[in-house]
Amino acid sequence: MAQFVPEVYAIDFGTSNSLLAAANLHEVHPAVPLDEHAEDPTVLRSVLFFPEATSLGEERCFFGKSALEEYVARGSRGRLLRSLKRFLPARGFVRTQIGSQSYTLEQLIAGVLRELRLRADRFFGAQVERVMLGRPARFGSNAEEDALAQERLRAAALLAGFRHVDFCPEPVAAARDFRGQLAREQLLLVGDFGGGTSDYTLVRMADGGFALRDVLATHGVSVAGDALDGSLMRSQLARHFGAEVRYRVPLGDNVLTMPRPLMEKLCSPAEMSLLAQRDLQSFLRDVRSWSLGPEDRHHIDQLLTLVEDTLGFVVFEGVEHTKKQLSSEPRARFALHVPGIDIEEDFTRSGFESGAQRELSSIVAALDETLARANVRASDVGVVCLTGGTARVPAVRQALTERFGAERLHSLRGLHAVVEGLARHAQWQLAQ
Repeated sequence: MAQFVPEVYAIDFGTSNSLLAAANLHEVHPAVPLDEHAEDPTVLRSVLFFPEATSLGEERCFFGKSALEEYVARGSRGRLLRSLKRFLPARGFVRTQIGSQSYTLEQLIAGVLRELRLRADRFFGAQVERVMLGRPARFGSNAEEDALAQERLRAAALLAGFRHVDFCPEPVAAARDFRGQLAREQLLLVGDFGGGTSDYTLVRMADGGFALRDVLATHGVSVAGDALDGSLMRSQLARHFGAEVRYRVPLGDNVLTMPRPLMEKLCSPAEMSLLAQRDLQSFLRDVRSWSLGPEDRHHIDQLLTLVEDTLGFVVFEGVEHTKKQLSSEPRARFALHVPGIDIEEDFTRSGFESGAQRELSSIVAALDETLARANVRASDVGVVCLTGGTARVPAVRQALTERFGAERLHSLRGLHAVVEGLARHAQWQLAQ
């Protein structure tokens, strides 16, 4: 058999995980092994770890499973970065300081994309400079944020060594992965629920596939797995880290509570690391000294330990595990016992759904808006294809079942549906 020679890479750069497939004019190559240390070698966790006094591009900048292992082995000394995709539409995030170096968001994401390209080049024994990048149906809350996010991602891909960069909405790619499974033309709804966004695409599709003119509507919202994790933190865990602390400034009469914007950073997997800024840590120490009682001081001490020992990733790994348990069981327990932090908290599925009502309503509202934009009713949809972990959250599944019926719901092939759909889209574009 002739060796496969790639002409274009397809990259699903995700909030939590990244995958890469390839295509040439004649065939598609499925997702390639990117991380030999991972349970699934085709999945690279979208994380970077900078040990102390290192910089991007040096041997000691780690990616994927190695980043997590080094983070633990070095006692959390250094900087672990995750959920970088979440910042693409955020104008306020321009650059961050790591050791003595300052990096733009584009440079950090380019580091991940470059690593993906180099590992794939070694796998194929090739040098590929063309890429088809997946993107959410909607990066941000408005057109300006969406355009900014795509241009930043394009700039990152160019910095990573790609010379030709194209984009395809991720739910459209997932729809391409479903081709060949329909006996007749039907209206297909694809729901792609990742870590950062929940996206929908309505497409008229037959056994032979579809053309872009057959895509009737795409829509999405920047609310998905990370936001649901944040709701778990907000509803029950944040109080252990000072969310309900009361304090009085010297010579002041009013009893104050922790500022909401600061606590919202605590409830975001992407933004928790921002609490390490020097001015915020100084404020937290002041709050500790101004707090009204020993329990308040204990909770601030736990927050300072969380920030100073860079334990945010550990906390949210536990939160995510709790969320997954609640998808299959009515109850789950979160436990964290490390020096300086001692927490056990019981969760119920009903409590989770109540605390996440805002996020869940937003995800469902985006679905209804997608149907409205296409001017179709739920009963017009023949097949509903679901991909991403948030599709397994019972409240999301129930909302879909109520609209479409359980018999029309189909789960796609885990994390691989989107990236291999991107590769098919790239192959189609090569032929144009």
